[in-house]
Formats: sequence, C-alpha cells, structure tokens
Amino acid sequence: MRFTDMADEMFGAAQGALPAGVRLATAKRGGVTITRVEIAREGLAKPRGRYVTLEMPSVSVLDERDAAVIEVCARELRALLPPEGPVLVLGVGNRRITADALGPRTVQRILVTMGAGAAPPGVAAATGLSLQQLAAALVGQLHPAAVVCVDSLCSAEGQRLGRTVQFSDTGLYPAQADHTRHLTRDTLGVPVVAAGIPTLMQAQEGADLVVTPRALDSVIAHGAALLAGSVNRALQPRLTVQQLCWLTG
Repeated sequence: MRFTDMADEMFGAAQGALPAGVRLATAKRGGVTITRVEIAREGLAKPRGRYVTLEMPSVSVLDERDAAVIEVCARELRALLPPEGPVLVLGVGNRRITADALGPRTVQRILVTMGAGAAPPGVAAATGLSLQQLAAALVGQLHPAAVVCVDSLCSAEGQRLGRTVQFSDTGLYPAQADHTRHLTRDTLGVPVVAAGIPTLMQAQEGADLVVTPRALDSVIAHGAALLAGSVNRALQPRLTVQQLCWLTG
C-alpha cells in the first residue's frame, strides 16, 4: 500500500476485518461523514490513540465562513484536547512549497490570545534547528497544556485529496518511518494533537513522485482558512464562527 497518514484508509472496510485492539465507527452530521478510529494497543500500523476523519465536499469551495462544517470539525477537535489551559498551535511545513504550505498558512489565521500562541517553525535548512528543537523550545518557554500541530497529509486515495480533514491525539507522526516531523507527547512532554488535510499522494508504491489535487492553490488557501476556523472555534467556544472570522480576517 502507498504511504498514507489517514487511519481510516488503513483500517477501513476495504481492508477487511479489523485487527484486535482497533475500533471503527462512522456517523454523518449534516454534509460531513465522520469516521472515528480508536487504536487501543501498540504494534499496529499506526500509533495507539484516537483518529477522527471528516469527509466533506472539496475544501477548495469551503473556508472559515462555512459555519456548519466548522462547528462539526471544532467539536471533534475539542474532544481530543485537555479541558482547559493554553494551547500552542504550530504550523508545520514550508510556505514556499504550495503542497506543504498548509501549516504555515493556517497559523496566520489563528486568534492569538497570549504571546507566541501560534507559530510557523519553518524548516531546518532555514533555521539551522530541527522541528523538534524549535517545538521543544517553545513548549519550554510557554508551558502550554497541549500543542496542536497543523500539517499537510499524505493519502493513498487520489479522490480524497483536498476532501478530508484528520485530527488525532497521537501527535504528528508521518507515515514514513524515517520522517523528521515527529512531534509527540514523548518528545515534547505535553499532549500533541495533529490536524491536517491530505494534499499529497504517492504516484506509485515505492516511487518518489507525488500527485496533488488539481485545484491545489485553492485547496491550500481555503483549507488553511477552514482549519484555522475550526481550531479557533475549538479554543474559543464563547465566540461564534462569525465573530472569530471578523477578529482574524
């Protein structure tokens, strides 16, 4: 199977019987299909934890004004976060590469209520520091209750590019075993929730080539707005989507 960051692609109905220790449930809320995967033991294809995938119309036609979708996303994200305490939002990726710019573009729209509450750490080539070093330094300085990492994801199914959002409480844990973007509770000392939209697919198994959605620019722009709106609503439940849109516009 091609690389995938999507838990429901690894353990969905197409993969046959679920292995021991994995539970999967699907629900529909409005126009959004929600698939929750819970992995209760180590040693499987994905780390132990909870994964929520929300499938919707292409995010290229959605943004922070789509309150119904944002409410669904925010509710699922909020369930993965601690009940109280400040949250550090990290936008992971490279703003100079469109398919990898989702994280940096998202944090530009986060409502910051304390110093450096949202940050795009950049890439090691530009800073001289690894992502883990930068994230650990921010956590050590700010002492957040949790970290939300926003990053572009990889899917094994082309039709899902730009059409799904995934949240997980396992931390940022890319499918490639040797990937440098691992940010977890073990490495940072606080809960780490990953949020992302698949914007990449391996062209064929074992190949370095990737494919991206046709409307990639729009997927990144609107997807960043949608994710930021969802994060803002999850962290600021007393404010409406409309108020948050006005404050961050």
